[in-house]
Amino acid sequence: MLSGRCKGFDEMKKYWADLGASVVVFLVALPLCVGVAVASGVPAELGIVTGVVGGVVVGLLPGSTMQVSGPAAGLTVLVADAVGRYGIQALGVIVLGAGLVQVALGVARCGRWFRAISPSVVQGMLAGIGLVLMFGQLKPLVASPVALALGLLTVVIMLLWQQTPMRLVPGVLVGVAVCTALASGFASPVERIEVGTLSADVHLPDFSLLHAGVLGSAVVFALVASAESMFSASAVDRMHVGPRTRYNRELIAQGVGNTICGLLGALPMTAVIVRSAANVQAGARTKASRVLHGVWLLLFVVLLPGLLTLIPVAVLAAVLVQAGWKLLCVRQVITLWRTDKAEGAVLVLTAGLIVFTDLLTGTLIGLLAAVVKTAWDVSRLSVTITTDGVALKGNATFLRLPRLLDALERVDREHVRMDLSGVRHLDQACGQAIDQWVDESRRAGRTVELVGR
Repeated sequence: MLSGRCKGFDEMKKYWADLGASVVVFLVALPLCVGVAVASGVPAELGIVTGVVGGVVVGLLPGSTMQVSGPAAGLTVLVADAVGRYGIQALGVIVLGAGLVQVALGVARCGRWFRAISPSVVQGMLAGIGLVLMFGQLKPLVASPVALALGLLTVVIMLLWQQTPMRLVPGVLVGVAVCTALASGFASPVERIEVGTLSADVHLPDFSLLHAGVLGSAVVFALVASAESMFSASAVDRMHVGPRTRYNRELIAQGVGNTICGLLGALPMTAVIVRSAANVQAGARTKASRVLHGVWLLLFVVLLPGLLTLIPVAVLAAVLVQAGWKLLCVRQVITLWRTDKAEGAVLVLTAGLIVFTDLLTGTLIGLLAAVVKTAWDVSRLSVTITTDGVALKGNATFLRLPRLLDALERVDREHVRMDLSGVRHLDQACGQAIDQWVDESRRAGRTVELVGR
């Protein structure tokens, strides 16, 4: 009897913990959902719709326990570019296609492969997105002296609030609430959020807009969203002691969520580290917390949408500047640069190209640079001129071919002993160069002895 009561008490504590955590995550998610939507160039309520789907639908699916999904600042640049090129009507088609690609990747068990991307490229991608996000908010922030003051005050409040004993209440919510109240109380002449109705903005995708450019965008959305979700899963798993993420199932869950968002014409979603961390830190125990946070978002957008119209655009811009700064991860960038200059160069190259070109170009070139850097590191070849001839040790690849040829040209003996026993890998380029040098030496009357080949 006593053990049964204790078990029931533990279950009650777990449910209360999930309920409290869901409220905290809701308060974190609300301003971010709206801010990401506005920065992406779509109606604010579409961001909340994505948050609802991420909570209620993805939250119920298997994969991860603590991750919370919704519209992410990391996709803002992609969405804004796609909406600018193809129009908002094409957004549903792109997100739907991205969701289907994610489901296919999950079924094909590709979830863990996203973790194999070089950390320097990932950090560079996030840093580039953060910079673009921050630069994109300059216009609403400097629209007027009042807008700039509200934006700066929002940032100051968010930063200072985290140092108070009441930091369980999200600083982003406090900053938005205080500055919105000040703007309303003084009737400040600043631009505010425009909110429509769900019936007007939620719509089925228009498949007549389907073409090669839209399909390409869908694939890019899928890859970037999947990578961000998988990286988030890896980080969140280190924050708690509960069940680990099942990556392939989580990828399928993200795909299902994006498929539904596409059918509703909403923003794409990813697992978001900010919400997920808030969920863990608030004491969540089960999936119930993330599902309930979606329920609170749904109730808000249905019952209290008018409150969003009070929020100044500059205040949300300040929230996104802070989000961009977090994506930049200056401390990690400095640490990486100090420990490995080459990896740091890959990071800077990726971030810079994203800022000056676009996300896809920057990421692809960054990946190529990381591959070349890795190949160079792996291709370590020692070429030693000995009394008998020459000895090679390591990996003889085309990247080390000039060094090999220079060493062979310095060999000037009648009898040459070439020791290849220390070579772990000999690619075709170096193999052909050695064969050619041996043939030329023999034609010149030298005796060449090959060892270890």
